[in-house]
Amino acid sequence: MKKQLQNKATSKFLSVLRSVMVLCCLGLVVVLLPSYISKKQSAPDAGLPAITAKVQLISDGLHSPTSVTFPGNGDVWVTEQTGFIRVIKNGKLLTDPLLDLRSKMIKVNGGYEERGLLSIALHPKFKFNKKFYVFYSAPATAGLDHKGVVAEYQLTAKGTVDPNSGRVILSIDEPEGNHNGGCIQFGHDGYLYISSGDGGGQGDKHGEFGNGQNMNTWLGKILRVNINTKAGYLVPKSNPFVGKIGYKPEIWAYGFRNPYRFSFDKLTGQLFAGDVGQDLWEEVNIIKKGANYGWKIVEGTHCYSPATGCDIKGITMPITEYSHKEGISVIGGYVYNGVQLPALKGKYLFADWIGQVYYLKNTGKAWQRGNITLQNIPPNLKVLAFGEDEAGEVYVLTNADIGPANPKGAIYKMVRN
Repeated sequence: MKKQLQNKATSKFLSVLRSVMVLCCLGLVVVLLPSYISKKQSAPDAGLPAITAKVQLISDGLHSPTSVTFPGNGDVWVTEQTGFIRVIKNGKLLTDPLLDLRSKMIKVNGGYEERGLLSIALHPKFKFNKKFYVFYSAPATAGLDHKGVVAEYQLTAKGTVDPNSGRVILSIDEPEGNHNGGCIQFGHDGYLYISSGDGGGQGDKHGEFGNGQNMNTWLGKILRVNINTKAGYLVPKSNPFVGKIGYKPEIWAYGFRNPYRFSFDKLTGQLFAGDVGQDLWEEVNIIKKGANYGWKIVEGTHCYSPATGCDIKGITMPITEYSHKEGISVIGGYVYNGVQLPALKGKYLFADWIGQVYYLKNTGKAWQRGNITLQNIPPNLKVLAFGEDEAGEVYVLTNADIGPANPKGAIYKMVRN
């Protein structure tokens, strides 16, 4: 959990900083200082032009939209943090949800909150089997804050879903309410990838030496499982740590603080993840089989524990990082493979929670970062997530509040300028 924004400021700013509440949203920790943060200019790499794109409102009136998917019939499904899967049909947000998971979940707070219904993913053969998967926060046994649950549901022939029909794939014990990861996506290999944060609190404090580097826990990891089985899941034999004593075989990559959002490049299958930092640095990584991304040894490319002289041997460094002089919580996005925005073709789009949208361009030697300016969008919105439709077009999910209490969330489609 980030405890404060650390940047140069006037004495007046510091006085404000001391008086405000530190707030969290969707695995992110933020400070409510819109007059200082939301208008701050970012510092992209020299030589990269800013790119402008318009947005088209798809729907508003949502409670903290956390993810979006497209079932192929023209409808849009949006998960609300409060526990509903909402349906947008013919441009209209339907009153009745597709699925109400509140009875399965912890009670979500209206303000400060990181738990809830965090993600949805369609089975690769959804067109035929009508199966889909969700990640939500459920009550846990004594001594734990909650558990992150991945569950399978299936549409009936009538296009409805029985809320009591869910098949639990796996559950992740969470000692605290923050750093939940909570993203699920299917890779080109047909396996389900699942992100989990380090268990919460400051500085990866749980366990003997934290969870990010502990290979005997799912916390602080990206997992890969085969869900094509009648009960639970199967561990793919090609997972990197299968058969190693003291290693969870489900682990695909490790060393994360809070990989809140990740995605696969629709064209290449490459896996990108935004990992929310601690006090100073935000980062984006390309995720590779068996790789160590360094938390809590490093935060971004910088020593964290120990603060100096850390051993970075074997650590895969991020493809980009930015300091808290620019933002506070990275929101992973998508490589753009659509046709509406040719200037963004092949570039990775992502954002910071405070509203700044970025792109990364691969020069062959490094990834360079530039700004994206969105037109036709209200100012000072918080970016919660991105989405991608069948055509590769990208959507931005936002909220005007810091939490899900009020229906001030919206989903926008990025369109030609």
